Amino acid sequence: MMNIKFLGAAMSVTGSCHLITTDRYKILFDCGQFQGSKALDELNFGDLGFDPREIDFVILSHAHIDHSGRIPLLTNRGFKGKIYCTDATADLVNIMLKDSGYIHEKEAEWTNRKAERSGKAMVTPLYTFNDAVASLEYLQPVLYGQMIEVNQDINLRFHDAGHILGSAITELWIRENGKETKIVFSGDLGVKNKPILRDPQTIEEADYLIMETTYGDRVHESNVKSLEQFIDIILKTIKRGGNVIIPSFAVGRTQELIYQLNMFYEQHEEYKEELDKVMVYVDSPLATSATEIFRRNAQVFDDETREYILKGDNPLDFKNLKFTRTSEESRQLNFNTQPKIIISASGMCEAGRIKHHLKHNLWNPKTSVVFVGYQAEGTLGRSIVNGDKDVTIFGEKIHINAEIYYLEGFSGHADRDGLLEWLSGFQRPPKKTFLVHGEESSKTGFSFLVKQTLGYDCIVVEDVSEYNLDEDVRVSLEDVRSRVATEEQMMQVKDKLSRIHDELETILYNTHLAVNDSASGERIREISNIILELEKSSIQLGSTVTKEEAANE
Repeated sequence: MMNIKFLGAAMSVTGSCHLITTDRYKILFDCGQFQGSKALDELNFGDLGFDPREIDFVILSHAHIDHSGRIPLLTNRGFKGKIYCTDATADLVNIMLKDSGYIHEKEAEWTNRKAERSGKAMVTPLYTFNDAVASLEYLQPVLYGQMIEVNQDINLRFHDAGHILGSAITELWIRENGKETKIVFSGDLGVKNKPILRDPQTIEEADYLIMETTYGDRVHESNVKSLEQFIDIILKTIKRGGNVIIPSFAVGRTQELIYQLNMFYEQHEEYKEELDKVMVYVDSPLATSATEIFRRNAQVFDDETREYILKGDNPLDFKNLKFTRTSEESRQLNFNTQPKIIISASGMCEAGRIKHHLKHNLWNPKTSVVFVGYQAEGTLGRSIVNGDKDVTIFGEKIHINAEIYYLEGFSGHADRDGLLEWLSGFQRPPKKTFLVHGEESSKTGFSFLVKQTLGYDCIVVEDVSEYNLDEDVRVSLEDVRSRVATEEQMMQVKDKLSRIHDELETILYNTHLAVNDSASGERIREISNIILELEKSSIQLGSTVTKEEAANE
């Protein structure tokens, strides 16, 4: 008997957490933090809905806190298994959970100072920085496309979801009582043809599908249209002497904005004189660290971005861009009267430096505030986007005179049509499709569209709930393995080899030029270490290629 229990992202878009139970194993998809209203935040302090000591392993779809943010709680309460994720996700989780733990500590300190003065009960943080550090030892990073044998009964494989760096669609095969069942978890799906990241990969078969529906009832405006509007907002705001304030998620949206601004600056000479005077500040230590991680994981970028890098251009940097790290640097931005662009976290305006920038700018009619990502119910960002004229920030009432914009073309989530296109890629309908990670209207709207368009029913998960899965089996791991050597897949391997060959020629030539008398010792050591890793991989590849030929002799 196999069950799926939905413990988060069931009644909202946050707190992603889904438990798979078999006769022998308990497997967790994500362990995310609830974000938004006070009621949602309180759910983080409640019971997880299972005994962490009984969980065999965790599959983490990506690094966003609404998918990863309760992992330190999990390990605090006894979990000792592996947390499987992509290598880029492991890099990002390393900084994001530490940042989250630090924020929880500081928020508890601030609350306790007020409680002590008023005689109220003291609180403890959800978890601490050290708790976050301790949880990282359980991460098990793997590459996209690798078939991972978890144990004799379970295999998994990640595919690129195109949502943020390292985001993954999971294929999970579970063998039980002589039968094998395949479960697919979409994670959060990205938008096709977006800069930096590759498109979400199509999955052809599944017995059971768990699918996100964040924008299941809406269609985004095009990225091109949003970019044109974005530049227009910048130009007219700067012209009237105001600041452009952008609440942005530290991972994903911030890097895309940097990339888009870089491309615009390079390709539009007619605005050069005007834009050269405008500084762009990324005011988020987390976003700064995340951008460095993006630069170190260029192997998962799309072809266009890889081409820029191979030409020696850094698409995540330009002359007017400055990253601020210290609190003092951040404070000075609000006393600097020069028109500027400030990109700051958090994306929903619930914490971080963005709240200070909103406090100092929302009242000013010269200011433009540009939202570029999803705003959950109950958040400060949602209130501003919804048109509230007064908000409270740090206990102070602020009247909103600034111009407010919401550009959905920068969203990292697939819209209704993108979700439907991805789902249409299945060669036959999954036996059951569970819709999660969306508000009620989004899930029900998408379910209706699937019925109309594809002709089958979806299960709209509306609250914490559990479903029994029947024992019929359709898709096995052996089916997949039997198709490994198909003509199409062999062509994909050959195409990838050709691309790597071309890239290596460029890289080796540039490396040859870089290794000269003026190169620093540190740079030479860094290049040398990478070459050693490359040498090891090339020998392993050669051994694998000749293994089958030797066996046939």
